[in-house]
Amino acid sequence: MIKLKAWISAARLRTLPLSISGILVGASLFNERYLRAIGETSLYSEITYSSFYTSEIFWLAIATTLGLQILSNFANDYGDGVKGTDNEDRVGPMRAVQSGILSHREMKRGVIFTSIVTLVVAILLIYTAFGKDNFGYSVFFFFLGLFAIAAAIKYTVGNSAYGYRGFGDVFVFIFFGLVSVIGTFFLFAKSIQFYLIFPAIAIGLLSTAVLNLNNMRDYSGDKKAGKNTLVVKLGLAKAKSYHYILIVGAMISLSLHYVLTSTVSVNALFFIAFIPLILHLRKVYKTESSVLLDPELKKVALTTFLLAILFCFGQIL
Repeated sequence: MIKLKAWISAARLRTLPLSISGILVGASLFNERYLRAIGETSLYSEITYSSFYTSEIFWLAIATTLGLQILSNFANDYGDGVKGTDNEDRVGPMRAVQSGILSHREMKRGVIFTSIVTLVVAILLIYTAFGKDNFGYSVFFFFLGLFAIAAAIKYTVGNSAYGYRGFGDVFVFIFFGLVSVIGTFFLFAKSIQFYLIFPAIAIGLLSTAVLNLNNMRDYSGDKKAGKNTLVVKLGLAKAKSYHYILIVGAMISLSLHYVLTSTVSVNALFFIAFIPLILHLRKVYKTESSVLLDPELKKVALTTFLLAILFCFGQIL
């Protein structure tokens, strides 16, 4: 029972809603009303705007993304544990390997098992979306899946772990923003539309903001352990300014999308999520000690999830 709790803790369930936000946004844009309004009626099939969430493609995309997120969390627990980054200086919750409840070998097996399961689900997703008629798309998404799995592992694992060189933000922005939103839409429509770039950028920036908060919280410990995150490279003062850019940039990007598509189908429901984001910026501005930013991680993650849900409702209503 103790080990089961450790595995659940290592999966970091609080990160999962954030990880599927891009899937919700990308899938919701594949609806008859939206596609007809932007002149893409040829893309519309039997899946209607009110039933994308009953599609096998949608749920397999959700499962694949959850697998990638859990894999990333396990790999992070393992990588930081092996490197000694997770030590007595760490501010956040104690990790599974750090606590000693799970050994390095056990967590490594967890990473391997989760990688295999995620790959299998990804293959099912690709086959369901493209079948036998779009072999080129299937090959592309298969290698994209392999790359995503490798990237999730290499964030903190190995001597060339890119999370230790300040490139974690790039990974999060690309995979949990651009790939998540645009890739999900493509699985349905087999096409990419210009308007997708704005919500994709927004979700990517908000997801990156959560990572930036995590890195600001862990600044002292990471710096001491030689984990050169972008925050360590920038310093706390500049990292705060960078954080403002991420949050404000996301709000601007979504606002632009609304302006460009408000006559199409998108309503203003998602603007409600701007309120907690603005309050969050005020909190970050007033917080002098980065250690006190830990509660803000959950707030931004859940606000991003709320925004994604409101965005979906904006397509349905």
